Amino acid sequence: MIAKLQCVVLDCIDVVELARFYRGLLGGQVNRPDPRWSTGDAWATLHTDDGAVLAFQRVDDYRPPHWPDSARPQQFHLDLAVEDLDRSQEDAVRLGATPLDAGGGTRGWRVLADPAGHPFCFVRH
Repeated sequence: MIAKLQCVVLDCIDVVELARFYRGLLGGQVNRPDPRWSTGDAWATLHTDDGAVLAFQRVDDYRPPHWPDSARPQQFHLDLAVEDLDRSQEDAVRLGATPLDAGGGTRGWRVLADPAGHPFCFVRH
């Protein structure tokens, strides 16, 4: 092993807004004091209750991916385990998510986008 994953960083326009969105999905604390990072207008963090850390970096000319268009690819996405796909999607939409692919009710996962346009999947646990 060469390294350990420290955090996953998402580019966006509004770092605190996106951190709060993911707090609504995953729980945790936005901008918890941590000597590894300085938070502010250009950087925010989310320390989840299970120990994972997401970070959010402001990019002034940010252009969101267009799923599934390869001209502006997603480059990566998060898979988030949920018990109830319908309820989880409804809750995420209330927080600001946009449904991208509900799968016609025939699969065990759904694709949504966060408020900055990053695709993520809810996967039935």
